[in-house]
Amino acid sequence: MLTVKLGKATDNDIVIDNEYVSRHHAKLTRDEHGALFIEDLGSTNGTFVNNDRIVKKKISLSDVVKLGENYLLDVKSALKFDNDYSEEFAELKKVYDTYIREKIRIQSSNQFKIRLFQSAPFAVIGLVGLIIAIAGKNNRALMIVSLVLAVCAPTLGIYLGARQSAKIPELLQNLANQFKINYVCPKCGMFLGEIPWEGLANKKQCSNGACKAKWVKA
Repeated sequence: MLTVKLGKATDNDIVIDNEYVSRHHAKLTRDEHGALFIEDLGSTNGTFVNNDRIVKKKISLSDVVKLGENYLLDVKSALKFDNDYSEEFAELKKVYDTYIREKIRIQSSNQFKIRLFQSAPFAVIGLVGLIIAIAGKNNRALMIVSLVLAVCAPTLGIYLGARQSAKIPELLQNLANQFKINYVCPKCGMFLGEIPWEGLANKKQCSNGACKAKWVKA
């Protein structure tokens, strides 16, 4: 359960310097099921949810919460008063693992296709040779087909293999571009590079001096 005390006094979790906010104005809580509640602590100017004055009310992140006459509370930011982003950071493990798995898949599957394109023509030539051996070497039509295949098939295989090989850099680049969008610090959005998630977890917090989000609970 998370509790965030809000008010003008310095012993609050979030200190609010506003003339209409009381010393101990309200309390924001998130229970073990993830439900959010805002509770007024007997403030002078009241606590409002969607313009309705409340004593205690269950809220969502989309609700407009106001303390006193004009202080709008950013509930999402308030929940991060202690800079704890461990839950969001844990989700990045799936992002990293998926990226590595997809990178390996692209490389291995395309390498297989390249080898297949390059080797298939020789298998075709061998098959035609077997047919000629069975049908007889005097079959002029088969001999011509065999000659054409012997010349064209390897060339076609090399072309198709090269074409498949040319797709790999683009596929990897598209994957990397999406990875750079998703694998970022959950607070400041800084790209975390290709450092394995476990390596980042050992650092425990963001290396950005202006951020210092906590990635792992102490």
